[in-house]
Amino acid sequence: MLRLKYLATRLVLAIPTFLVVLTLVFFVIRVIPGDPATAALGDYASQEAVEKMRERMGLNEPLYMQYFHFLGDLVQGDLGNSMITGNSINEQVLAVLPYTLQLTFASVLVGILLGVPTGIYTAVKRNSLSDYVGRILSLAGLSVPAFYLGILIMWLFALQWGLFPAVGGGDLSDPKDNLMHLVLPALTLGLIMTASVTRLTRSAMLNVLQEDYVRTARAKGLDERVTILRHALRAALVPIVSIIGIWTANLIADSVLTETVFARPGLGKMLVGAILQRDYTALQSVMVVYTGFIVVVNLITDLIYSMVDPRISH
Repeated sequence: MLRLKYLATRLVLAIPTFLVVLTLVFFVIRVIPGDPATAALGDYASQEAVEKMRERMGLNEPLYMQYFHFLGDLVQGDLGNSMITGNSINEQVLAVLPYTLQLTFASVLVGILLGVPTGIYTAVKRNSLSDYVGRILSLAGLSVPAFYLGILIMWLFALQWGLFPAVGGGDLSDPKDNLMHLVLPALTLGLIMTASVTRLTRSAMLNVLQEDYVRTARAKGLDERVTILRHALRAALVPIVSIIGIWTANLIADSVLTETVFARPGLGKMLVGAILQRDYTALQSVMVVYTGFIVVVNLITDLIYSMVDPRISH
């Protein structure tokens, strides 16, 4: 009961946060230099043609009216039509969203499977050769930009060894082809997340391993694996869950460059195209999806908090 009340409270708090972010996105996009009508018609279009295009796009209305239209359509689940092509934004988002979600969740999975065990191991083997190597590699992982790491991975696994395709997103109806195209971009983002998760897991475990109850468990003769996983790791899960939640949200932003490097369809590529074309509707729609995804990730993270440590529900 307390957990449901806690989750309901977090959900209620997320609604104004979502609204504030959407409002900022709407108005910030409007102050970006450039005119969508001019971008659609070209620099040599007449002023009369540009004004007619602005009227067709709804840009001649007062800003507050555009904002109310935006909110009204959003409440109905309508993201509008592209100002440049006239195509439905809903259809475009639904076409590319699976690729972005695949990339995000696959990258998070790589980061968890590699980062958490590595962080635990380096904490247990503190000041050993393994610990030093793990710390150096994690620091290097945090220092390498995603686009540069993506190029290196593409060069090695696609161009040199020919193990995976270099570009594209694959066919969603063909699981094998889709997976083959997913491996390299997911590995790129996953390795960067691994570095951060490793460092924080190591730090959290080092703090817990010094606690009295861990010493007591060892003094009672419990198996070391049971002591580490059942007692120490469980107590260190809250900060680990925090960093995983943060990175899940961050990977959405990092996917922009990664999708560009691997010529992979997704929200990131759609976002770049909307910026270049000054397509306000497409740009704000992608940002709405991003915002909604981040709000959902935060809610899930809060729920996991209450499951890991029931005291948080109070």
